[in-house]
This record gives sequence, structure tokens and C-alpha cells, in this order.
Amino acid sequence: METENIQIFNHDTNIDVTHKINTMELDNWINHLKYIKKELSNLINMCKNDLNDKFEDKSVVERFEKKEIENETFLNALNAYSKSRQNIIECEDTQCDMVYITEHESYRRSYLYHLDKYRRLKDEFFNKVQGKFTLLKVK
Repeated sequence: METENIQIFNHDTNIDVTHKINTMELDNWINHLKYIKKELSNLINMCKNDLNDKFEDKSVVERFEKKEIENETFLNALNAYSKSRQNIIECEDTQCDMVYITEHESYRRSYLYHLDKYRRLKDEFFNKVQGKFTLLKVK
């Protein structure tokens, strides 16, 4: 997972610093959603293969699959948003900067909401499967 190497300089304005921090934050969101994508794939495979005969609640798998689609959709939206931020340097007034800052705040709320819903789903899954795993003892 690579993130853009962004430096904040003493001569940067407050707006410049805000844009740079938002860019770093956005990179972290994208990397996190890529990780969630892998994690969802693993959870779905675990439910379908390893837990199939021990886990009678199929709705969790369906909800993981739905969340997988939502995660991919949001990841695509964040990638498109990231590309659109390349035009920030062309802003010549505060109003233009505020459009980008307001848009970023909207994406932040959406990201946190997405994360909360995913964590709740994952917690629900682990609560349901608790005790259904047989751990192998290492000799």
C-alpha cells in the first residue's frame, strides 16, 4: 500500500495544509477499503467453505456479499474523488477551496458511516460463530 509522500512546509497557508492533510486522509481511506475488500472476500469464503455445515444462518453471508458490493462501489467513488482533487491547485479563491473542503467532509462522513456498518456486521458475525470453531492444538 503506497501513499503519496506529502510534505507540509512552513510557508504553506492554512488552506494548503488542510488540502494536504485531506489528501493523506483520503489515501488512508482508500487503503483501508482495499484491506476491507480482502477481508470480506476471506469472510465470505470462510462462511461458504469452512463454516458451511456448522453455520446455519445464511443471511450473514448474503449481508457480507452485499457489503462487498457496497465497499467496491465506495472504493470506486473515492478513487474518482481522488482524481478530481488534482484540480485543487487551480483554485484561486477561498470559495473554490471551500468547495473541496466541504466535499471532503461529506466523504469523511460517508466513510465513517460505511466503516461503522461494516464493523457492526463483522461483530454480529463473530458473535454468532463464537464457539463454532474447533481450534487445533499445536503439539
